[in-house]
Amino acid sequence: MTEHGESPGPIPADRLHDAAAVFGMLAATARLQILWLLSQDERDVGTLAAEIGQTVPAVSQHLAKLKLAGLVHARKAGRHNVYAIAHPDIADIVRLAFRHHLRGTAMPGTIEP
Repeated sequence: MTEHGESPGPIPADRLHDAAAVFGMLAATARLQILWLLSQDERDVGTLAAEIGQTVPAVSQHLAKLKLAGLVHARKAGRHNVYAIAHPDIADIVRLAFRHHLRGTAMPGTIEP
């Protein structure tokens, strides 16, 4: 076992597929921005739409995909759904990606956020 509790050696194909799907969700800039904002605090769809400059229906579609992937969850607050990161590890992935990039260690040819 490694220090993080994983078995040494190759990762099983089904787990690789699941991890790749998570990174696929992060490949869309709007979804990455949504996760970045939700890593700071929970928000409703209207707030997210205003913050990222997209329509409520567009943000709702992104949130539906993120929810289906298990990356966010929603709770009712009156007439609104309030969204939050589903697990702290997701917030860590997003923060680490930006921290890595902002330290100037991004891969050549990438664009700063």
